[in-house]
Amino acid sequence: MRALWKLQRGDQEVLGAGAWWFALLAILLAFGAFAVAANANSTSEDARTAAALGGAGTKVALTEFSIEPAVIEAPKDGSIAISNTGKVVHDFTVKGTKAKTKALNPGEGVSLSLDGIKPGTYDVICSIPGHADSGMRATLVVGGAGGSGGSTSAKAAEAALRRSDKHNMMMMRDQVEGYVAQLKDGMNTKGVGNQPLEPTIAADGTKEFDLTAKIVDWEVEPGRTVRAWAYNGQVPGPVIRVSSGDRVRLVVHNELPQSTAVHFHGLEVPNAMDGVPHLNQDPVRPGKTFTYEFTAKGPAVGMYHSHYYAVGQVSDGLLGAFIIDDLPVPADLGSVDQDLPMVLNDAGVIGFSLNGKSFPATAPIIAAPGDTIRIHYMNEGQQIHPMHLHGIPQLVVAKDGFPLTQ
Repeated sequence: MRALWKLQRGDQEVLGAGAWWFALLAILLAFGAFAVAANANSTSEDARTAAALGGAGTKVALTEFSIEPAVIEAPKDGSIAISNTGKVVHDFTVKGTKAKTKALNPGEGVSLSLDGIKPGTYDVICSIPGHADSGMRATLVVGGAGGSGGSTSAKAAEAALRRSDKHNMMMMRDQVEGYVAQLKDGMNTKGVGNQPLEPTIAADGTKEFDLTAKIVDWEVEPGRTVRAWAYNGQVPGPVIRVSSGDRVRLVVHNELPQSTAVHFHGLEVPNAMDGVPHLNQDPVRPGKTFTYEFTAKGPAVGMYHSHYYAVGQVSDGLLGAFIIDDLPVPADLGSVDQDLPMVLNDAGVIGFSLNGKSFPATAPIIAAPGDTIRIHYMNEGQQIHPMHLHGIPQLVVAKDGFPLTQ
């Protein structure tokens, strides 16, 4: 989605007279989603079955984004029957102990032994990046009666809040101060994504871009570095900009430990260049190179991203913006002062993030009153993310690269 922000007072709401066309397009696209929906429904049924069957010990359910019950009581040397009733991977980690499950797929359940854990109250989280901050926290009381609820649970929950309040307050203070400091000092983490990628111009005028896919150390937030899957060492990958009619050559070097391929999402390219392994190309094996070549047709706002083991590779960072020309801007908004991609994520090693960074490392957008900012929203995650602005009018001018008639 492409949107314009106008920094002025007031509000704007536009209804597109051509909305019926996009509704028809959505219906056509929905056919491709039926299989996904059916699989999700099946997964949901499996999850409910796993939760119902459970296992020995106190029963706990993991979902988006909570751990139920919020206060878990279990006897000393007892066990907990844990089921993932959500739609993404979760785990169950008892902080300060070795008690931890593996990453549980949707519908999967395990029994976690508490042998050796001393009676007391413990904090529990899902350690998948971003999930604890989204609400997946609970309190474990070891040495209780093995049930949940009642005055014992309430008192344990209050005690846990009092015990963690000072630590949490200091942590939130540090985050806010770290974020605000970026207004003066710049980024507070190493590495910046979305950097422009300059082409090499061949003798026949072809614009050639080199992309290297490789696992790198990437600082998502201050002090948290992950092994990201990156194009040219950055997350999101570098921004590629060309003009309609340009001959484009993209040379992909695979330095990953896994095969890959590149798909040009939202761009019109020849079928042989569409990047679907086993259909119109062989996978690009580790250590190998593959060249994509096509003539740019625009204007278009698209993405290039992995199309092999995509659920993991894309979420872990293999995505970048591919922009052909600029879409026209409504005359009353004036010229565009800033043109920015904003890549959203919620999964993989990157976790919940904007442009490869999590708060307090998310970069502030600094503008002056009256500026017009064009944002290209791109979702590389596995969940839906509607984007809302507080106090700033936002006008949607294009969806999936197609200009809106109004």
